[in-house]
Amino acid sequence: MEYQILNTSTCLLVLLVFIPTGLGICPSSCKCSGNDRNVDCSGRNLTVLPQGLQDNLTYLNLSFNQFVDLDHQLTRFTNLRTLDISNNWLKNVPAHLPKSLWELYATNNNIKVLQKLDTAYQWNLRVLDVSRNMVERAVLINNTLSSLKFLNLSSNKLWTVPTNMPHNIETVDLSNNFLSQILPGTLVRLQHLTSLYLHNNKFSYIPDKAFDQLSQLQVITLYNNPWSCSDNQNIPYVLQWVQGTAARVVGAPCADQPWPWASAAPAQPTALDSSPMIKGTKAADREASAAAPEPTKVTKTHKQFKAKEVPPLATQSHPALFPGTDRPLLRSPDGPQEAAATRTILVQDSAEGNASLAPATGSSTTPMTLSITSGMPTNYSKVPQSTTATLRKEEATPSARVPSRASRWQMGLLCLALLHAVAVAMD
Repeated sequence: MEYQILNTSTCLLVLLVFIPTGLGICPSSCKCSGNDRNVDCSGRNLTVLPQGLQDNLTYLNLSFNQFVDLDHQLTRFTNLRTLDISNNWLKNVPAHLPKSLWELYATNNNIKVLQKLDTAYQWNLRVLDVSRNMVERAVLINNTLSSLKFLNLSSNKLWTVPTNMPHNIETVDLSNNFLSQILPGTLVRLQHLTSLYLHNNKFSYIPDKAFDQLSQLQVITLYNNPWSCSDNQNIPYVLQWVQGTAARVVGAPCADQPWPWASAAPAQPTALDSSPMIKGTKAADREASAAAPEPTKVTKTHKQFKAKEVPPLATQSHPALFPGTDRPLLRSPDGPQEAAATRTILVQDSAEGNASLAPATGSSTTPMTLSITSGMPTNYSKVPQSTTATLRKEEATPSARVPSRASRWQMGLLCLALLHAVAVAMD
């Protein structure tokens, strides 16, 4: 009887010792749920893993503690799906993490490099968040992380967009870095990418064809980058891509600045006769001028007028005809204006015709220059208003009638007949 009691006591003692490990009793410094498979040990100032964690954990939260190194300490949790090691003092992603992980959160640590071995065997990883660290280089191996959908490397010190990102990825956050370049082919395979965050970086332009393969993109952020809006060689690609993409662009580059390269239009010809209509009318004007008869000289008994055309006062280039007028037009800042012509009229005195009655007194040809305005002169504002009125008044005044040569002979004969009659009467 006593032997049986002793054996029973021994068994109970053994059970009390091994039950916390075998049945997974929750550590005193943590909170547990889901049959103690979901363990939250955050904010406990822990430097080492607490005792009593069972191997079949599916969720482990170690954030807001003082862990410096967790290498090789989490490998035994082969059923772990979610691991949160954010807000600690870790200098690298823990080595040899369990391959069963779906989500890894390592934000706000002191991680400087994302090594290729950190993610080389994470076939099941879907979410990787290494934001708010000091990552200067992220090395990803091609054809790894095949299940990754969300990658967050924001608020780090990256200078180049990471290459070899998994082709099935849907969301990439690279905001708040020092990114200034995208190497060729970096985004070519990301045909399932729907969200790309590039705001608060150092981009001055986007290389040609960098975004051409992002056929499923739904949203992209580009604000707070030092875009070189005046760079006519490199900036046009991203500006044209923004105009043509179906994705929602938050912070379009150069939205508040003019695009010199886009608004530049071919220089308009300065000559007035460059348009087809003017060229046609100019040809018609040449044909009309060729067919027009030469002006005839008008000779009168008492006066002879010689009209000589003088080139226009205003300098004009390529005069042309416009519909509705037959006068040449001048190009000026205020629009076409009709040219002003100056005619020089030589007036020959009638004394030359009566040389037989009166002695010649030399050449009496008097040149007189009249500024006859044809239309509106280019300097109309400088021409006195009384000029045209005076000219018209002078033209309207009739000239004095000069006796003809035959009339003078008749008067002379009459006078001689009268003198002869008087002489006979006196005899």
